[in-house]
Amino acid sequence: MIDNFNGIFYLIVFIVHFLGYAFYAFQCVFNTKNFLDKYGVDHTGAIMTRFFGAFFIGSTLMAIEILLVGTEGAWPFFVLIFLQNLSAFFIGIYSIKINKLGVNEKTTIEGIIAPGILTILSTILIYGLSDKIYI
Repeated sequence: MIDNFNGIFYLIVFIVHFLGYAFYAFQCVFNTKNFLDKYGVDHTGAIMTRFFGAFFIGSTLMAIEILLVGTEGAWPFFVLIFLQNLSAFFIGIYSIKINKLGVNEKTTIEGIIAPGILTILSTILIYGLSDKIYI
């Protein structure tokens, strides 16, 4: 397993990245009420929050498969994850700093920080695994 990730460093980065995805999947889908309350979002947003969380579940399940099967040829998955993270980062900046629709007293910059960190982690993974994923 460690060889599939070019060493322990990239394996740990992979695990940390997708533990973040699993965390948000759980928060959005199974802890929806508390998640919405934390950010001051009306409970009528539950359906779309769970819809959003479903994408995290799908990505996490695919990451588990890659963890078990290997990274060879998995570049489309890694690039998709990078593009999702990067998009979320820029949309977070736009939403919180520019447009401000829905921003309230409970709004934090987590919507910028979390996708920013995930973008960095996915960039590290693509770079560090490029000899394996681009086969």
